[in-house]
Amino acid sequence: MKINRCIWMLTFILVLVGNSVTGKGKDKGPFPVPLGDPFILLHEGTYYAYGTHSDKGIEVYVSDNLKTWSRPAHLPDGLALNKEDVWADRWFWAPEVYLVNGTFYMYYSADEHICVATSKSPLGPFKQEKKEPMIADEKCIDNSLFIDDDGKPYLFFDRFNDGLNIWVAELTDDLLQIKRETMRPCIHVSQPWEMIWPRVNEGAFVMKHEGMYYMTYSANSYESPFYGIGCATATDVNGPWTKYEHNPLLQCPGDLVGVGHSAMFRDKKGQLRIVFHAHKDKESIHPRAMYIGKVKFRKQKGSSEQTMYIDPEYITPVLKK
Repeated sequence: MKINRCIWMLTFILVLVGNSVTGKGKDKGPFPVPLGDPFILLHEGTYYAYGTHSDKGIEVYVSDNLKTWSRPAHLPDGLALNKEDVWADRWFWAPEVYLVNGTFYMYYSADEHICVATSKSPLGPFKQEKKEPMIADEKCIDNSLFIDDDGKPYLFFDRFNDGLNIWVAELTDDLLQIKRETMRPCIHVSQPWEMIWPRVNEGAFVMKHEGMYYMTYSANSYESPFYGIGCATATDVNGPWTKYEHNPLLQCPGDLVGVGHSAMFRDKKGQLRIVFHAHKDKESIHPRAMYIGKVKFRKQKGSSEQTMYIDPEYITPVLKK
């Protein structure tokens, strides 16, 4: 089992939890991009990275090569979304940004509720015309948009009704509201590698490849060094979803621990990429940093089905001085 590759790190768990508050650890240059739950959008030749970091909203960084990043010059605080423009005033997490019919939609979590805001620019400002969450009477996080080949929009998100588990629902045509009667469960904790600490399946991202739906997700607490990325597949967007028996696809690559909450995108050359975060180092969780890898598909022996895999090699994006 891949857990064995990093079993020696168990001794660090208590240290990691303590340091998640104190932020202990030595600073080393060059400085990585300080985003948890990262997402990358490629628009008109520029990469835009969003993620969890600021207590004032959602930050954005820009790059033309995926390796070096900077804050936009006209955004001294780096915020694409400011908490003054939206519902809630704390816990702005896990943003994803999509361009649909000339409008940029940011799906994100705020105060443990799923939200959506819009802008005419990938740099923002993202705002809500109605300052409210998508589901007001229930805590949910990690909402991710998927639009199928027929144009029907879906939202994947986490519910707290079985630990953390992943659900899907249809969206209204304006992409701003959930059709609650269409909500369906997708996956929950069910494999041994997911049961280390605690009961978590979260951070879904769904793509379609040659007629098959692929869902990457993360398991175990983000505080755990054994946080990792798994994959489930389905022939229908509403499921049933079947997890790979050989999960996790990515856990403790190289010197990284706490690897997870990923999203996929295609780079300028058309290569499918995956962006994810990891702990600051083996002793400290925060600030988490952004990393980028490659995703590929290959056929298994004796089968025509394509299997997704994540290259264990990755790049470490850095901030320009």
